[in-house]
Amino acid sequence: MRGEGKITVLVTDDHAMFAQGVVRSLQEEDDIVVVGTAGSVEESVAAARMHAPDVVLMDYELPDGTGVDAAERIKAELPETKVVMVTSYTDEGVLVRAIEAGCSGYVTKHKVIEEVVSAVRAAAAGEALISPAMLARLLPKLRPTKRGVGADLTSREIEVLSLLAEGLANQAIADKLVISVHTVRHHVQNIITKLQAHSKLEAVATAAREGIIRYP
Repeated sequence: MRGEGKITVLVTDDHAMFAQGVVRSLQEEDDIVVVGTAGSVEESVAAARMHAPDVVLMDYELPDGTGVDAAERIKAELPETKVVMVTSYTDEGVLVRAIEAGCSGYVTKHKVIEEVVSAVRAAAAGEALISPAMLARLLPKLRPTKRGVGADLTSREIEVLSLLAEGLANQAIADKLVISVHTVRHHVQNIITKLQAHSKLEAVATAAREGIIRYP
C-alpha cells in the first residue's frame, strides 16, 4: 500500500504501448508510484496480491477474461484497493457489473491519458469516478442483495446517502443541508463503515442493492 505518502498503482492492460503511455503519465507525478503492470486477469490478480496497491487501473477486455472478473477477485482479497475500470465504451451492462464488483468507477479509454492522474488521486481518496447522470441510470439496475447491513444508519446519514446517490460532492451536500463539510465527511465515513464499504460508490451501490435508497 502507500509508501512515504505516495499512491501506489498497478496498471493492467494487454496492449503494451497503451499501458506504457499510462505508466509514463503517472511516473511524471511526485505523489504516484507505479508498482507494476499486468496484461491479463491472472497476472493482475497475482501482481495485486504481491504489491497490495492503492489503485488498480483495469482494462475491461483482457485475453483470459474481463476486468470485472479480475476486480471481483482483487476486491475479495484486498478490499481496501480501489479498482478503476478502463473501457472503450460506456456500455451500461459493463458498468453495472463493474459497480457490483466493487469498482470505484471508470474512465473511458480515449480519455484515460488526460484523466488518469486525477482519476488515480480521486479513487485513492475514495471518490466515485462516475457522472451523476450515469450513476442515476445505473443504480436502479443493480441486482438486489440482502446482506442485512445499514440497519443502524441514522436518518441524517440516509439523507446524506441519498444525496451521494444523486452524484453530489461533499461541499454540495454541506450547502444543501446547511452543515459544515467536516460534518459531511464525518457522516460519509460513518456510512461507509456501517455499510461495510470501502468507497463512496461502493456505499451507494450497497445502499441501492439493500433497498435503503429507493427509486420510482
